[in-house]
Amino acid sequence: MIDRRLLTNIDWMLVGLVVIISLLGILNIYSATAPYKIIATPYYIKQIYWLLAGMLIAFAVCTVDYHILEDFSYGLYGILVVLLVVVLVVGRRSMGATRWLNLGVVNIQPSELMKIVIIITFARFFNNFQSVGGLTVKDVLFPLGILAVPTLLIMKQPDLGTAILVILIAVSMTIYRGVRWSTVLTFSLVTIPMAWLGWSHFLRPYQKNRILDFLNPERSRLGSGYHIIQSKIAVGSGGFLGKGFVKGTQSQLRFLPEQHTDFAFSVFAEEWGFVGCLVLIILYLSLVLWGLNIARRCNDRFGALLAIGVTAMLFWHIVINMGMVIGMFPVVGVPMPFFSYGGTSMITSMVGIGILQNISMRRFMF
Repeated sequence: MIDRRLLTNIDWMLVGLVVIISLLGILNIYSATAPYKIIATPYYIKQIYWLLAGMLIAFAVCTVDYHILEDFSYGLYGILVVLLVVVLVVGRRSMGATRWLNLGVVNIQPSELMKIVIIITFARFFNNFQSVGGLTVKDVLFPLGILAVPTLLIMKQPDLGTAILVILIAVSMTIYRGVRWSTVLTFSLVTIPMAWLGWSHFLRPYQKNRILDFLNPERSRLGSGYHIIQSKIAVGSGGFLGKGFVKGTQSQLRFLPEQHTDFAFSVFAEEWGFVGCLVLIILYLSLVLWGLNIARRCNDRFGALLAIGVTAMLFWHIVINMGMVIGMFPVVGVPMPFFSYGGTSMITSMVGIGILQNISMRRFMF
């Protein structure tokens, strides 16, 4: 049974922002896929299905008290780690990466689910951990171990973008909990040899090329640097007001790669220009600030940590994708939440929104 009191506390601001961004995304996907050959089910129709499914899942998440997640956090973490190992052994390989696990009825991507599970796991650890004056190096060793296992498994797939996001989510939650400056300095120094180790032993050649192309896109204009160059042309050519809906030359002539997924923002920028991008950025900024507001108003630390984790997940998705398409960051295959085409991304983001809604609805009940 659903407590009727919860229905009177629905956070309509949160719902409204997600719905508006999602509808803009569907319109953009329609435009981005207009030049594609006719297929049985257009991508924008599929995105509508994913949106409806995501909203149902978000509603289901709202019906269960989020405090229950604390009890199951370590169990969920263990299951996801096992699934990440299984993916490397028997997972479905696509475009040089092994990320999907076929369960017969449906394919799942455990690395995407790990974003949510790492939030729940870190929230439980920091909720039960007591420290005075901020976390020391010794204090963060255990959560660092929790983070390292799935991160290495995800990089092994390889999926650099998701691995980076999992790290950024965990780091954001750790900073929120409070870290001593000596700890920050120590790990900053450790990062240098770790970065060299990752470059030497974990990054694939195409991933190294993406980083090198970020530093100098002109080194391979028709090769690995093509994505960044075409994306920057699309964004820049939009001007102040844009070229108009379904009138972007870069997208309609299909110069843009992955224009309905990773580079969906490039299509939007070309068609709607600076004004359209400003509106979209304001909507995303409002969503992030509202997430922080939910964390601030929460009556217990576990809920506040969950809200910070989900907000960090959305924030880093937005920042990395926008930075990626305008050449500020390397191309790492990170979609825009609710905006880029993709069922897995939509479901993961909606689970996060369901958790935020859950926390916001129950703030008057505890």
